[in-house]
Amino acid sequence: MRHSVGFWLLILLGGTVALVFFLEQLFPGTLDNPDTRMSIIYRVGWIALIGASVLTFARARPQSALRNAAIWAVIFVVLTGIISFKEDVAFVGKRFMGGLSPMQGMAHDDGTISFPAGPDGHFYIQALVNGNRVTFMVDTGATDIVLAPKDAQRIGFDPEALRFDRLAQTANGTVRGASVRLDDLVVGPIAMNSVPATVNGADMPESLLGMAFLNRLSGWRVERGQLTLVP
Repeated sequence: MRHSVGFWLLILLGGTVALVFFLEQLFPGTLDNPDTRMSIIYRVGWIALIGASVLTFARARPQSALRNAAIWAVIFVVLTGIISFKEDVAFVGKRFMGGLSPMQGMAHDDGTISFPAGPDGHFYIQALVNGNRVTFMVDTGATDIVLAPKDAQRIGFDPEALRFDRLAQTANGTVRGASVRLDDLVVGPIAMNSVPATVNGADMPESLLGMAFLNRLSGWRVERGQLTLVP
């Protein structure tokens, strides 16, 4: 005798509920947690939805239904694993992205962000300045945040409208600079507003993050080839 889809769906739901209460007997007190109960209801709902779809399709094409059921089962197991270990998955994801783009750094749960040293031993940081990406080299020997002319122009400063009335002594001699103010400077979880900076009067390979940036942080440290910034 062929039973209806509703019959088999009731059997499926009944078996799922029985399994839940069986697990409760093995692990007493599990269902006392409201979050756990909601999670179980969510999963049972998905089982019911998928089960109804599979049973309906199985009446017409049994072999295809079995294959689709296996696919859905794998998807369900994977999603359940991701949800159960979401903190570990997030940590692995951060490590992976940090390895792909070291200049964007690796943000940590305590709000800090760390950057590995480059091949030349310097630390490079990709920041958002007025909404535009700018690559900086961290330079503790520099007093200011110094923008290379090409970066300054790209984020909206017109060199013709700037006054290069500041003098700075560098390894290449005396260089003129123009004072500007950045609307915002964002490095990972660190955001600063109305930040004073200097546009360099001569070309330079990359912009510099000097002590004017580091001193606005709660702290920073260099350990084992890693620069860590503390908001």
